Amino acid sequence: MNEPRPLVAMIHAVPTGARIAQEAFAREFPQATVWNLLDDRLLYDALDSGGLTDALRRRMLRLIGHVMDGGAQGLLLTCSSYGEVVDTARALWDVPVLKSDEAMFSAALAGPYRRIAVVASTAPAVPAALAQLEALVPTVRPDRPVDIVTALSEEAATPGDPGATARHLADALHAAGGSDADVVLLAQYSLTPARDALAALVGVPVLDGAGAAARQLRALLVPGPDEGQSATATTVIR
Repeated sequence: MNEPRPLVAMIHAVPTGARIAQEAFAREFPQATVWNLLDDRLLYDALDSGGLTDALRRRMLRLIGHVMDGGAQGLLLTCSSYGEVVDTARALWDVPVLKSDEAMFSAALAGPYRRIAVVASTAPAVPAALAQLEALVPTVRPDRPVDIVTALSEEAATPGDPGATARHLADALHAAGGSDADVVLLAQYSLTPARDALAALVGVPVLDGAGAAARQLRALLVPGPDEGQSATATTVIR
């Protein structure tokens, strides 16, 4: 008899993030049945409002309630702008709910890396990623120092050429003094296609948010040999 396939929901704000997240789950968590919800006004309405309003928070919670009522066993919000709603969702539902990049940040902090680099192609992504990393340090890495360096390359935002994107990011990392980083984190899902090319250029692991989230949910929903490897990060996403 076949094992039941875990039902994992993803709520997306932009089609690009949806596509990249689906590819990551197909690669990293093929056992899952993926349920995609796209509200392509979520991000634009938040930008027009200057941030999240109570109405937008309620709107996201209604979407979350919809997938929970539909039997979702895990949930990923792929838009980082709505990450704060996750804290409310965790209090309301006893189901793993992940912020877009939290699994990646937790995995990096739990790993052996002394110096962590964060690369981005849009300026707002840099302080947002830095704030999330620093907030997780007391929980995930309270007893080991960590050095974080950030690099921004707006030239890397041009889509369609992962190799060029990787070169722009590597150049920005070098200019920021982060060439000696032990791991590189991609601050946006849109940079994921350049992950492997960037890893080849910098010679260290490069982590992406969607792939890390898929691995984290797999560890939580499909107990197996690698379950223990994600135990440290598990405590921060329940």
